[in-house]
Amino acid sequence: METIQKDDLVFYISKDMVQEEARQRLGRSLNFDEIETCKKSLEWGLMTGIDIVFQTIFTEVI
Repeated sequence: METIQKDDLVFYISKDMVQEEARQRLGRSLNFDEIETCKKSLEWGLMTGIDIVFQTIFTEVI
């Protein structure tokens, strides 16, 4: 079994992933300001519902 390090990522969203999604949904890439807005929105969205996400994860684990 692989040893998980304290600083290992559990989930990762790269700028390339965001840009690919933008190209598919908008037909273009995002500029710097739009990427910054995206980062803030992703953080807000993920942190707003993180309790529900963790509850769901741990319910599935046990």
